[in-house]
Amino acid sequence: MELELFLVLLALAFGLGAIRAKALLTAALWLAGASASLAFLLYLAGTAEIAVIELSVGAGLVTILFVFAITIAGDEAIGAPALLPRMVRWLALIAVSVSLAWAFWPIEQTPPLTGEPSFSKTLWELRGLDVMVQIGLIFAGVLGILGLLGEARRVTARLPETARSQPLAPVASQEGQA
Repeated sequence: MELELFLVLLALAFGLGAIRAKALLTAALWLAGASASLAFLLYLAGTAEIAVIELSVGAGLVTILFVFAITIAGDEAIGAPALLPRMVRWLALIAVSVSLAWAFWPIEQTPPLTGEPSFSKTLWELRGLDVMVQIGLIFAGVLGILGLLGEARRVTARLPETARSQPLAPVASQEGQA
């Protein structure tokens, strides 16, 4: 029970770190940590297949795609104003945390199940379709990234040599000319 509580608090801490991060790349790493701790919590809850999917897709593929998008778009500081006052945000955070703790608190202990099939039988026979779909999703993500990289190279190759070597000049605003 202590390990589960620790993992929930760790996931919340990672989530808070992602929210408070000023740079997008740092937020991506915080989110990967939250996904990894959630995957471990799901594994301890007895849902090994879902834990593997969460770890590989949530902490793996999505994080890689997010970092790739940040690399292309640029890692600029987030400067948007807050929509809610700080006190309302903290009260909402506390309310959600208490609600989640109450929802996951065990009512009574259930006896352990007996006669479970082996891991390889579960993975390849009972959940074979799930594994194949996940492999397909990972390959689709990798091929999508390779396609985006190839498209970026083709666009760069079409530019004249002077455009590739010189940075873009800022455009003057229309208001100053009127």
